[in-house]
Amino acid sequence: MCLTCGCNPHTHDHDHDHHHTHEAPLGAVHEHGVDKTRAIKIEEDILAANNRYAEANRALFAKHKILALNLMSSPGSGKTTLLARTLADLRFPTAVIEGDQQTDIDAARIRETGVTAVQINTGRGCHLDGHMVGHALQDLKLESGAIDGGVVFIENVGNLVCPAAFDLGEAAKVVLLSVTEGDDKPLKYPDMFLAADLLIITKADLLPHVPFDVKLCLAHAQQTNPKLAAITLSAATGEGMDQWMGWIKAHASS
Repeated sequence: MCLTCGCNPHTHDHDHDHHHTHEAPLGAVHEHGVDKTRAIKIEEDILAANNRYAEANRALFAKHKILALNLMSSPGSGKTTLLARTLADLRFPTAVIEGDQQTDIDAARIRETGVTAVQINTGRGCHLDGHMVGHALQDLKLESGAIDGGVVFIENVGNLVCPAAFDLGEAAKVVLLSVTEGDDKPLKYPDMFLAADLLIITKADLLPHVPFDVKLCLAHAQQTNPKLAAITLSAATGEGMDQWMGWIKAHASS
C-alpha cells in the first residue's frame, strides 16, 4: 500500500477550479520509522475515510443514472488514446476525469474531442481517491442533467499498485495492459488484476513486433482472478473496439 508514499488523502489541498492540485507534504514521504501495527491502523483509517467519499460519489452516479468507469494501468499503456477513440464512437452523454501527477496534457487531448474533462493533479500522490473525484464531480455540475444516463470515465494516475486499493464510487474497474509491457504483469501486480472487472490488452497492432503471448497473459490473469473478463484491441486500427463498445453499452443499460 501507499500509506507512507505521500498520498494521505487528509493532507491534500483542494482547488475547486477545473484544474485540481493535490500535493502531499514532504514529511509524509517514506516514513520508515512507522511500526507495523501503527501502519496498519493508518491504512485502515485512510481506506475507511476514502470509502465514505466513494459511497457519496456512488450515490450521485446512481441518482443521475451514470455509469462510472475507473481506468487504471501503468504509464503509457494507451488509456488516453483509447478514451479519445471511444468518445468519438460512443453515442452517450460523456465526461472525463483525468488524473495525473502533473500537467493537463491528457485533459487537453480529451477536450479536443468536444467532451468535458476535469483535470486532477496529484503532485506526489500515486492514485486518485474518493475525495478528489467528489470535487471533480462538483466541477462537472451533474445537477444540470447534461450527463444523465451517460458515462463518466475516470482515468487514474499511471500506476499498477495503489489505484487498486481505492474505491472511487465507480461501477467497474478496468485495467489496461499494453503488449509492450510484458505478459507476466498479472502475476507481478496481482492486486490490480484481482480488483479489476475487465482487462483490456491494448496496442494489439504491435503484436507482430513484440514478444507478448496473449494466451499466456490471459492465463496469468485468470489465475489471479478467474472472474476477470478480457478484451484485446487496438485503438489505432479499430481491432476489438466493437467488443469494448458493446461492453460499455451492456453495463450502461444494466
